[in-house]
Amino acid sequence: MPRIAGVDIPKQKPIHIALTYIYGVGRTKAEKILADAEIELTKRASDLSDQDVAKIQNIIFKDYQTEGELRKDISMNIKRLMEIGAYRGLRHRRGLPVRGQRTHTNARTRKGPRRSIAGKKMATKK
Repeated sequence: MPRIAGVDIPKQKPIHIALTYIYGVGRTKAEKILADAEIELTKRASDLSDQDVAKIQNIIFKDYQTEGELRKDISMNIKRLMEIGAYRGLRHRRGLPVRGQRTHTNARTRKGPRRSIAGKKMATKK
């Protein structure tokens, strides 16, 4: 199983799909990386030579931010928004949707499970 950027990528998958197991590399970036490394998209990860793996790894380290470095950068951006008191930072702090979604009926993923309020009755239909 080839190890690229600290991640074991699956050897049975085509290399352009296997590269997406690296945090920060999607399908488009994977295809660009393989084009720069001059490797076929349909080639399986198990068929890569050590030189191919080294080419891919060099391109990723040189041109792209991935894994821990990217995670740290994103968390620092969120912390900065919270510290300066930006609206998006407040939404992060309260655990509510950040990008303008409605919260009256939806947003259960961000808000968590419903909590019942003692003494509140539902409005009855007439």
